[in-house]
Amino acid sequence: MYAIIVYDVSVERVNKVKKFLRTYMTWVQNSVFEGELTKSEFETVKIGLKNIIDEDYDSVIIFSSNTSKYINRKILGVDKNELTDIL
Repeated sequence: MYAIIVYDVSVERVNKVKKFLRTYMTWVQNSVFEGELTKSEFETVKIGLKNIIDEDYDSVIIFSSNTSKYINRKILGVDKNELTDIL
């Protein structure tokens, strides 16, 4: 399963969400992660995020597809996660 997660959370939870998502997905830019997840990982990510965020204040949007094959990815402006940044 391919997923894109976009979040808008309180400042005190931003690093917790970011650190948690880095365990499973690739950071794309501020508050956006993407990546392939197994069904089990997908459920773990959803449960983990629900445990971190305040559902009365924070927002997380999860886009998912059975494959990345049908997702076109276009970048306008600067690619903040260029592969050249990886050593």
